[in-house]
Amino acid sequence: MQKRNLDGMPVYTACTLLVAAILTSLVGCAGRQYSHLLAGDDKDMVGSHAAGAATWNPLVEESVAKLLSRCPPNIQPVAFESQGEMPLNEAFVGSAGVESTLAGGPANVCFVGIENKSAEEIGDFKDQLFEQIDTQINTNAQFRCISRRLVQAALRETRMRPDELFLPDNRQSFAAVLGKAGTPVDYLLFATITSGTTDRNKSSQRDYVLTMEMVNVHSGDFLKESAKIRKGYSKSRAGKWWNYGPFDQADG
Repeated sequence: MQKRNLDGMPVYTACTLLVAAILTSLVGCAGRQYSHLLAGDDKDMVGSHAAGAATWNPLVEESVAKLLSRCPPNIQPVAFESQGEMPLNEAFVGSAGVESTLAGGPANVCFVGIENKSAEEIGDFKDQLFEQIDTQINTNAQFRCISRRLVQAALRETRMRPDELFLPDNRQSFAAVLGKAGTPVDYLLFATITSGTTDRNKSSQRDYVLTMEMVNVHSGDFLKESAKIRKGYSKSRAGKWWNYGPFDQADG
């Protein structure tokens, strides 16, 4: 004879219903979605199928910081005594006695755009990455970003694609349009996203690289810096342990 509780229900059935109720409350009903606000010190969510905030945010911070740290300091021009004359506005020369394009104030940076050459569609992250890069540049006292709307208007007026600005004549025509709008430009900035994928059975590793390239409008000289994040994907948690070891702390 089965034991029954005070309501006359078999104990086994009552326990089963209790467990089902607990699981339902934890998992949630189909079609419902729950949300919560994140505190400033909460970690970014690691995407399970593609790159997300935990990938893009560190890439932007590292690549932009590395690029700006290599640009010349804001110095005042000093007479250069030697045989022959050194042309002014030498690009990316930080030695004393040579005028920097940053001399006399912050340099105007025209952030042309982000080119996605990775294996993934980045969706709404593209505009957010643009704003993050733009903001990080503007927080540096030596640089000032030109309005994105002005840049887009200049591209429309010159009927040029961003990659066509690497040609000297196109670069000067583009800079002239911005100059007429009251916004002289010193540097063009390009961002490129690439990825490389390594497959191993049902697991894979994807290396994400964000490359920043700064081009001096006057001389065509350029600086390039990049940042990389590696991310593993697997069909199960055991796959992560198998490929990267049981003590790996990354989660996703």
